[in-house]
This record gives sequence, structure tokens and C-alpha cells, in this order.
Amino acid sequence: EKVWSDAMADVGVLKLPKTDLPAARLGNSDVVEVGSWVLAMGSPFGLMHSVSQGIISARGRHMDELQGVENQDFFQTDAAINPGNSGGPLINMKGEVIGINNSIASNGGGNEGVGFSIPINLARWIMNELIDHGHVVRGALGVDLQPDYGADEALRLGLDRPKGAWIGKVHPGSPAAKAGIRDGDVILKFGGIEVHDLNHLINLVSMTPVGGPAELTVWRDRREIQLGIIVGDRERPVTKTAV
Repeated sequence: EKVWSDAMADVGVLKLPKTDLPAARLGNSDVVEVGSWVLAMGSPFGLMHSVSQGIISARGRHMDELQGVENQDFFQTDAAINPGNSGGPLINMKGEVIGINNSIASNGGGNEGVGFSIPINLARWIMNELIDHGHVVRGALGVDLQPDYGADEALRLGLDRPKGAWIGKVHPGSPAAKAGIRDGDVILKFGGIEVHDLNHLINLVSMTPVGGPAELTVWRDRREIQLGIIVGDRERPVTKTAV
């Protein structure tokens, strides 16, 4: 059986007597391309200061095995990641940190070339939310999304392929309802960014400031419609929704 290893659960407090330590430069994970060379740094199996190399194998990975974790957006890499690497940096060829090593997919508990890292832009956003608010404030639209959205459904809607996020239900009184979004709409763009799938939309909405405006491109009746929305707070939804 496949083992999902995640050492991030062993979180402690690190205190150092010095304040003049050099800091690693943070890169921009939004521009990282599949095939880019990367280095994974850490202490696998307690072997300090270890470095392994590989490439970015995929972006935007979502793992169903992580039950209850709605917001997922992982880099997949074949750089060797083993127990003890979690929490270490994933670095590009400029020496910039573009991710935080998080977990592996493995049949035996060791590296098999499928590792996952949290994009540094997501980690930086969470850090700033904790500093500013003491907790993470996530945006919401007030809709339920259709998980079963494939080629057949896209063709019936008049799209050439599955793209965007398909709305199953818009909740009354929600920001989506006030913006004019309807059941059965497909959100193609959010804030000018093309939406890949429902998980991508969840992450885009979550990281949008609550109370801030966003422009939407919606597919309805076989044509695109432009709408504007004011993003709500997921902690105070009208009802419990997907996003």
C-alpha cells in the first residue's frame, strides 16, 4: 500500500542566540515551469546538510489521500525527498527558495521520485496572514463546485474541453448570488487568471483579500460573460460551501 509520509507534523520552536544570520532569498513560485531544475535540501534520515537534484515534474498537484485538507497546491518533484527532508527548502538554479518540502508518495516509505513541496508564494501569504491577523483569513464566493466535470460535461456546455470550475449551486445571499453567478455557470477566469480546475479556483479565491473586488469571466449559454464580485469571508459564510 502506498505510504504518504509527512514529517511536517513534528513542528517545534527554533530559537537561536544570533540575529545576524544570513537569510535565503525567496523566489516567485508562480513563474516556476515544469521541467525546471531544482535542489532539495534537508537532513534525510538524520544526514545533515544533504542536497539532491531533480526537476519540477508537475504543478498544482492535489492529493485525495490528504483527507479534510481543502486548500492544496503542491509542486511535484523527482528530487530525492526522504523522511527528514520535510520543512527543508526546494531551491531553483538562482539559489532562491521556491518551495517547502512537505511529503512523498512511496510504497516503502522512501524516495521513489514522487515528492511534493508547498509553493513559496503560498507559504509567504500564510506567513503574512499570521503576522497581520494571528490566523489565516480566506476568501469565499458562496458556491458549491461540481467535482464530476469531464470531457462529456464540457461538450454539453459548449466548451471544447474541460476548463474552469463548474458551479453546482449558488447559495442565496452569498457574494456569488449578489454578483449574478448562477447554478451551472463555469468560471473560466478569476481576477484575470485562467482557472484550471476547481482546486485552482479554491486557491485563487482563498488568497484574495476579503472585501476586495475581483473580475470574473463566466461561461453561460455557450458564451462568455463578464461579472464583478466582492469576495466574502470563508469563516462567516451564509452556509458551509466549497469556496
